[in-house]
Amino acid sequence: MVRKGGPCRIIYDELMAKPTDERCPLCGHGVVRQLDHVMPKSKFPTLCVDPLNLVPACGDCNTVKGDYEATCAEDTLLHPYVDRIDSERWLQARVIHEEIARLEFFTLAPAGWDDLLASRVHHHFELLKLGSLYAVQANRTLANIRQILTAQFRAGGETMVRDYLASEAHTRLAVQRNGWEGVTYHALASDEAFVRGAFLD
Repeated sequence: MVRKGGPCRIIYDELMAKPTDERCPLCGHGVVRQLDHVMPKSKFPTLCVDPLNLVPACGDCNTVKGDYEATCAEDTLLHPYVDRIDSERWLQARVIHEEIARLEFFTLAPAGWDDLLASRVHHHFELLKLGSLYAVQANRTLANIRQILTAQFRAGGETMVRDYLASEAHTRLAVQRNGWEGVTYHALASDEAFVRGAFLD
């Protein structure tokens, strides 16, 4: 299907170009490298070249998902072309205060969602191991900005730290409402113990 010059190459290229900034629509983080079959081609061969059944994905998501097939409505994974869920925040994070502060991610359904959608989002989050993926990235970010936060804390205390984190959160959430980066900064800005210096060595 992906052979250059082949009859399906145009469709392949169009599908691969769909995601903004080549960002994987399944996890919102990885770079698209492959086409995932929403319904596994091993079980639904007639859908293997249906454009609606082909979703660009990063290698990690495609590997983890594999030939997954839902057994009930609540376990149906999100379809990037059909399920529009980013008009509201559903991805959240909390700061865990241990020897070194770290972040933990979870889903929280907005008030207007029904139970089915909430279950599907949570299952998608769990099956693709997004909590672990986002936590690794967020904790790396936290390590990278610790020096900046320390300098701001010494210059202007918790107010300067909170304002910086809130500004970074606002900028990132405006681009990706449920992206781990914006959610990370929002969680840090909202944690009183953190802005009061929990990040200090």
